[in-house]
Amino acid sequence: MTFAFENLTVWQKSRKFVKAIYLITADYPKDERYGLISQLRRAAVSVSSNLAEGSCRWSKKEQARFYEISYGSLIEILNQLILSVDLDFLPASELANIRPDIEELGRMINALQRTAKKK
Repeated sequence: MTFAFENLTVWQKSRKFVKAIYLITADYPKDERYGLISQLRRAAVSVSSNLAEGSCRWSKKEQARFYEISYGSLIEILNQLILSVDLDFLPASELANIRPDIEELGRMINALQRTAKKK
């Protein structure tokens, strides 16, 4: 059996994004294990998890709320990656490489949320 969220292109892209965040943070200083590494990984998982949970909600208002939370987690990741550059944990070029993925996911999540709000 396939659940509805598994068919969402945005969820599929969010899975790849989680993997990218895990790979990026693998090179962070080990003393950041409970700092930015944990925060970034949890926020990345939150993006895809809230997309999945939102897709199963029967109320459109609830769906929209979970998509809003997913978007918030995505923006949290962008902030933390910018801080990572500031702290010299991440090269600016790496942020430049992943930023288009963040922007694309953001557009897709916003579209999903707007659709849920209209229904």
